[in-house]
Amino acid sequence: MSELVIETLDITVAIPTYNGENRLPLLLDKLFIQTGVEHLNWEIVIIDNNSSDNTSEVIGNYQKTRELNCPLRYFLETEQGAAFARLRAVREARGQLIAFLDDDNLPDSDWLAAAYTFGTEHPQAGAWSGQIHGEFEVKPPDKFERIQAFLAIREHGSAPYLFDPDNLNLPPGAALVVRKQAWSENVPQRPALSGKLPGILVQGDDYEPLLYIHHAGWQIWYNPAMHTYHQIPHWRLEKDYLLSLARGCGLCICQLRFINAKNWQKPIIFVRTILGNLRRLLQHLIRYRGNLKNNLIALFEMEFYLGSMMSPFYLLKSYYRRALIKSKSV
Repeated sequence: MSELVIETLDITVAIPTYNGENRLPLLLDKLFIQTGVEHLNWEIVIIDNNSSDNTSEVIGNYQKTRELNCPLRYFLETEQGAAFARLRAVREARGQLIAFLDDDNLPDSDWLAAAYTFGTEHPQAGAWSGQIHGEFEVKPPDKFERIQAFLAIREHGSAPYLFDPDNLNLPPGAALVVRKQAWSENVPQRPALSGKLPGILVQGDDYEPLLYIHHAGWQIWYNPAMHTYHQIPHWRLEKDYLLSLARGCGLCICQLRFINAKNWQKPIIFVRTILGNLRRLLQHLIRYRGNLKNNLIALFEMEFYLGSMMSPFYLLKSYYRRALIKSKSV
């Protein structure tokens, strides 16, 4: 009996989505007019993470009615969370490279070609990302550039450079390209940080896979030739959302630092995370005393420091929760 041979492609564009029926058409139309891809064998993979809207019908209409220049494949991932959607995308991808796009990230017409070229020129790169510009529905608050990286906006100049994973200097999961080999051989199938869920503020799911890839010896690069545009609706600039985001980004810090740490280093990281962020928090309160209430950016930074200071205790709580679940299952 002959074995089924699955064709290996050059690159897969993977799009995790949740209720993306209104966002996906604009993104797909941008992908179908990519330039410089005539020599590439590529595909688009949609991972629907339990949408309750008409996402599946939108993709089905594209598959049935459009003359497509590459395969468009759809999968439903029922385990909720961005991390699970990305893991499913890696399993389904046939490309040697996987280019992740969130459904609100619109690429320049040469984005895919620039992503592929960089990968061929940097064989030790396990992951790379480019410039992510913000497209805002409403004007951001003053001094927004101080926190824009938390909303996956990255504009770091025109020169390529290596990220510094040991200090959690890493690109976001949006508009990120990974080498499938680097991911498949090193990233666990069960993430510790599963992504943004209702009632769960903790972030860090973008960084977790990259830390495993880095630990295995792969490089992580910034490639300024890749440009995407992050669509920022008005509600993502509202106070409640921003402060929730800041706290969630802080709560994952200790857990991220533990991923590649040796056992003897963990108590040191635990204590340093508390004391270092307590110092930052106190300095921030002194600097902005009397003006904090009306300064949204300063409030955001304070929430991040507070979340980071609390992250060791959140980590202990998650350990206890997992142990409790395990004991009940025995």
